[in-house]
Amino acid sequence: MTHRAKSVDIIPVELLLSAYAGGYFPMSESGSESVQWYYSDPSAIIPLNSWKIPRSLKLFMKQKDWLVTSDRDFHDVIKSCSRRRNTWISDTIIRSYINLHHEGYAHSVEVWDGDNLIGGLYGVHLGSAFFGESMFHRKTNASKVALTALLHALTDTGYMLLDIQMMTPVMEQFGSVSISRGEYLQKLNKALDKECKFPSIDNIVEKLVN
Repeated sequence: MTHRAKSVDIIPVELLLSAYAGGYFPMSESGSESVQWYYSDPSAIIPLNSWKIPRSLKLFMKQKDWLVTSDRDFHDVIKSCSRRRNTWISDTIIRSYINLHHEGYAHSVEVWDGDNLIGGLYGVHLGSAFFGESMFHRKTNASKVALTALLHALTDTGYMLLDIQMMTPVMEQFGSVSISRGEYLQKLNKALDKECKFPSIDNIVEKLVN
């Protein structure tokens, strides 16, 4: 579902946080700087008490010595996520989330092959909820590795909610489920009542499956 579009240079931090706390998120139409506000119904989440790693990915990760980090290069991650023919990540969205990152609410997970950034994801942290926004990869499975690292880190840190907005075949491999908006808002409100610090991630990929 969507609310009307509005053209802005940057979305204020307070507005973004208020929107996420109410279950909304912003997107731009491809080629436009206008911002529209959306909510998902049904919503998609990955339960942090029952997620799984696809078997083929687990075998793949045992063979790699890629490095996974967090918040090392948020700017490059969000820019890389935006580099698609049709993208909802406009310059306005990029500026807004870089600003949100500087304020400590938006975070990235990076996957490195040597000095090369080959995949990653970014999203928003509020309370004990993490709202996943977008992923990218330059090598096969790199974005899935970033998600695996995020799932480990959020689970270990006591997070209560990982919101992925919409169901996809890739997310289904990790155990994602669809829930009604009413159930989602209940889970969100509980997660907002508990404060968690976004975890620091600094792992060699093979450690994630041991």
